[in-house]
This record gives sequence, structure tokens and C-alpha cells, in this order.
Amino acid sequence: MTYCCALRLKQGLVFVSDTRTNAGVDHIAVFRKLYTYGVEGERFICIQTSGNLATTQAVIGHLENQLTLKNEPNLFSVNTMFELAGLVGHTLKAVIEEVTSDTHEQSNYYCSILVGGQIRGEEMHLYNIYPQGNFISATSDTPYFQIGESKYGKPILDRALSYEMPLDEALQCSLISFDSTLRSNVSVGMPLDVMIYNKDSLQMPRGKRITEDEPYFQHISKQWSETLRRGLQEMPKPTADFFE
Repeated sequence: MTYCCALRLKQGLVFVSDTRTNAGVDHIAVFRKLYTYGVEGERFICIQTSGNLATTQAVIGHLENQLTLKNEPNLFSVNTMFELAGLVGHTLKAVIEEVTSDTHEQSNYYCSILVGGQIRGEEMHLYNIYPQGNFISATSDTPYFQIGESKYGKPILDRALSYEMPLDEALQCSLISFDSTLRSNVSVGMPLDVMIYNKDSLQMPRGKRITEDEPYFQHISKQWSETLRRGLQEMPKPTADFFE
């Protein structure tokens, strides 16, 4: 299992992914699930994957192979992010259909993909792509997507995140979301891959890999736990009237 989240905010894009994969307690490994592509000054693309590892690696392999082929649409040749999402969706659907034509068995090979970025001349976009190849777009009302083991980290995003939030605060919010998930689900694990893109920069962000000994992550994890305990203690206790 995995957990990935991506935010499309007023100032830019935020991407965070874990790196744990497991097929039972005896088969746990680290694999990157966040991939970046781009042309400086022309486009930036980030892809996050969750689900069947063989499927996700096949999709990424096909997308990268397309970059070497002439006269075939690829990540660098499409004109809009909408076309790019369609390309990724078509590739995902084709990979699954290559494995089996049995629609019931196909669910064993399903994966989900988040695609975000910006191409010169248009706005930033963020898409959630489903195994069937179709997709939806993030909006100012719904500025984030999650894939994988999302339920533990969703409450903090729903309560705290807003479209207007500065990118540094949004990253902080996302990391707390991951901290909550890491504490509640062993199928999600460190290290975390982080990427922040500033709107209209059309530059490739440097990104960062956060390990277990990262001081900032340790600090906010500890402070968040203390804040929750203190907040609970400060809340009014139920009185006798509560039971009447």
C-alpha cells in the first residue's frame, strides 16, 4: 500500500509520497512513487502512483519510452495538461488490458495516478486518473487529491487546508497528514518524497527526500501530538446535564 497526496493551490503545487511497498509482512521494500519530468522554461510535470507495483512501473516505463519515439504523443509533445492526463490515462488502461481481458481479474492490477504540472501558456492543473483511464481535475473548492491509504491523513487536510494557503503552510499541513497516517498504518512508511512547484516558474524543483531522522519532521510530529493532547485536556468535559 502507499499514500500520496497532491495539492493545487493559488501559489503553486505541493506533492508528497511515501515509498513503502508490501506484499505481506515478509515482503516490504522501498520504491519511489513520485516522478518528475520537464523542459526548463516550457513545462513541469509530476506523476505520483499508487496500487499494483508492476502496473505502475509498466506505466512509467511506457511513458518514458514514448519520449524516445518520433511521431507519437508523449509527455513533452502534448500541448495541454488535459491532453497529458488523457495520455497517461490511456497508457494506464492499455497496460491493464495487456495483462488480462477479464474485467473481474483486472481489479488485481489496478493502480491510481496523480498528474500535476504546468505547460507554458496555460494554468497549472492537477488530475486524479482512475484505472479505467478517465480522470477528474482539482479545483479551488477541492484543491487536493489523495491516493492509496488516505483515510488517516484526510481529516487534517479537510479541516486545515485552503486554496489560498501559502505553500510552506500547505507543506506543513501535508506532512502532518502523513505523520497521522504513519502512526496508524504500517503499510505506509518512510522515507517521504516531497516536491514544491511555484506557479508560472516553469522550472524543475529540486525536491527533497525526508528520512526518519529529519529534524523538522521529528519536530512537527512531536509538536502536533502535544498540541492534540493539550487541546483535548483544555476542552470542556461533559457535565451531568449531558446525560439528561
